Amino acid sequence: MSKDLVSGLFTTLYNNELARNRECIYPASKLLADILKVLQKNGYIGAFEYIEDGRGGKFRIQLLGRINKSAPIRPRYSVKKDEFEKWERIYLPSKDVGILVVSTSKGVMSHHEAKKLGIGGKLLGYVY
Repeated sequence: MSKDLVSGLFTTLYNNELARNRECIYPASKLLADILKVLQKNGYIGAFEYIEDGRGGKFRIQLLGRINKSAPIRPRYSVKKDEFEKWERIYLPSKDVGILVVSTSKGVMSHHEAKKLGIGGKLLGYVY
């Protein structure tokens, strides 16, 4: 089992989408719940639920078939509020396609929300 749960989540979502699975199960954490909320809000995944298993819990994630690519960003680069366009060009296929998932001082959000709020953060991954 991978020690980096964030990287594992993006990879698991991508692999299960490629296999055309309708759902997947992944170990739970608070950070992963925040990432899943961002993906759900942007329409990349359906509902997800927490399942208690006595060992930290798991998430059951409903897949909608809308993820073409998702991957972690390693190392976790720091981004200033005016640098998001540079990272969009590097990781996303075109302007306004996909999202960068960013951990900010106000919580985990997409790069679009971070731009609106005028705050920077750390890049966690991308989805399109």
